[in-house]
Amino acid sequence: MITEKLKKRLITFSVIPLLALISILINDIYIRAGIIAVIVIYVGFIIFLRDSARSDEPAAEPVQPVSMPEQPTYEPDAGESITIISPNKNIEVITADNFVPELHSGKRQYFKPPDLKESFEKIATEALPPNVGHDEQFSFLIDKILTVIKDAYYAHTAVFFWYNKKKEKLTLERYVSVSKEITQRKFDLEDDILSKIVIKEEPELLTDITTTAEPDVIRYYNSPQGIKSFVGVPLFYGKHLSGILALDSKVNDAFGIETIYSLGRFVRIISMIIALFDEKYKDSLAEQRLNGLLSLINGDKYFETEDELYNLIEHSLKTLINWDAFTFIFYDPLEQKFKTTKVVNNTSLKYVGEHLEVEISGTFVGKSIISGIPVKIDDTSSANIPRFAKSEDVSFDGSFLSIPLVYDNQNYGVICFESLKKNAYTNSDVQFLKNASRLFAFVIYSYSTQSVLKKLLSVDVDTFTLNNEAFIQRLNSEVLKANQLKVPGAIALVYIDEFLEQESLFEGNPFPKVLKAVAQTISEEINPTNLLGRINDRTFGVYFFNTNTKDVFLWAEKLRIKIARKPISVVSKQTTFTVSIGVASTQNKTDVEEIIYNADLALKKALEKGGNAVRNIN
Repeated sequence: MITEKLKKRLITFSVIPLLALISILINDIYIRAGIIAVIVIYVGFIIFLRDSARSDEPAAEPVQPVSMPEQPTYEPDAGESITIISPNKNIEVITADNFVPELHSGKRQYFKPPDLKESFEKIATEALPPNVGHDEQFSFLIDKILTVIKDAYYAHTAVFFWYNKKKEKLTLERYVSVSKEITQRKFDLEDDILSKIVIKEEPELLTDITTTAEPDVIRYYNSPQGIKSFVGVPLFYGKHLSGILALDSKVNDAFGIETIYSLGRFVRIISMIIALFDEKYKDSLAEQRLNGLLSLINGDKYFETEDELYNLIEHSLKTLINWDAFTFIFYDPLEQKFKTTKVVNNTSLKYVGEHLEVEISGTFVGKSIISGIPVKIDDTSSANIPRFAKSEDVSFDGSFLSIPLVYDNQNYGVICFESLKKNAYTNSDVQFLKNASRLFAFVIYSYSTQSVLKKLLSVDVDTFTLNNEAFIQRLNSEVLKANQLKVPGAIALVYIDEFLEQESLFEGNPFPKVLKAVAQTISEEINPTNLLGRINDRTFGVYFFNTNTKDVFLWAEKLRIKIARKPISVVSKQTTFTVSIGVASTQNKTDVEEIIYNADLALKKALEKGGNAVRNIN
């Protein structure tokens, strides 16, 4: 059954086909265009009314079919009106009159992690790296400051540069960055943003860096990073520009003038830290160098051999200057050549060895020897010149320094230092080592003079007996004489027993006094036909001409008892010491080495019994 509403819709839509039919029947193009326009407007108006009607109707909620009893429908009587009552006529709107701001209680809600205390203490009490110098300690602090700056300004990279005014170069010291494309090299002054800061000595701020300009403006990346903003400020120390602190970001307008002022406070803190480190470094360096020089002339240090002298020099130089490799070159007067006699290499890289002959011509050390002037090379890779000889095998580059040891216009050697760092040694270091080298040269001169005198002397300075060389020479003559005369002979080696327990009872070393007392006792028990000499530190040799081993054995027993019973005054106390003696025959023997060997075997048998004994070998 067609309802009234459906009839109205059919009449409304029937207008459209009627107008379309008229436009077909009429040949006038203008009338036809007008009819088509009317149709379009008519259709649009119908669509507009339909959409408006739908938007005004409330969305129908889905209703589940429920079986309900029929209710009587209410139909109002004629003339009765129906009033719709709305539950809320006032619309709730917040205006300026009824706006009430929320008051915070002051308690900020946050999540407290279970390891909060441990994590904070790990950051707040982070210790300096162990066994590092002042440079590493300063770098450690710069790392922490850069980390704070980067996080505070949400930067992509925070970087610190040193500026060398003499060479006009910027050196990247430390950085904290999201990127791994930062280049570790030195930068010459050009037309980039860092160079402008150095040249003008004022801050620079860039807020919109284009992609094409980034490689030319920002030079401390290996490849473009998409940097849009940059800010850099100079660091002044000693009224001179010494460094640059810079930030960059991938966001436009990330920094402003207020950032420059904030970074100014940070560079002031860094300059104060540099001043504190500089003062501390000078004080500690002066103290270390003083201790190093004092250790060289310390009365407790003895050097009777060349190895002891070299070790003493190495120990003293450890605290005078930082080095990764040290070489001591000594002049051999017999061969009249300079040779490497002590080499210490603290690296795992290849370096020269000991006993290498130094070539005077065409080497750094040779130049130092000829001129008597220190040679300082800041970068060994820039000069293709050998250090010691053309045949050397050195696999690393860095800084090289050689100091000649000249005393009384004579060159006794050269001390050389090498560091893996370039520009490691300053002119002040050279001047100090040049002055200190006079002391080292004097020590070497004293040792050389004493060595020459000892070689010329045939008497032991401490005991006034024959020294080892003189005793062996005289013993060789006495043995040949006894062999020609067909008379017996014997040798006794007298060894001073160890007395470690007794030594700990005294304030000083009692051995020199014991040595002299034993030598004097032996001298009192021999006659002019005997030969007495000091074989080594604790051993004396006594040769008996025309005496058999039995008589020498009895003499040795008598000597052993006499020494054991004789008290020797050391400091303020008196104590006794013992000796062990080995006796060997020299009859029908002309080989001195064999005779000494047999006597030493007898001495070892005496020592095996605990000392204070006499043993003999026929």
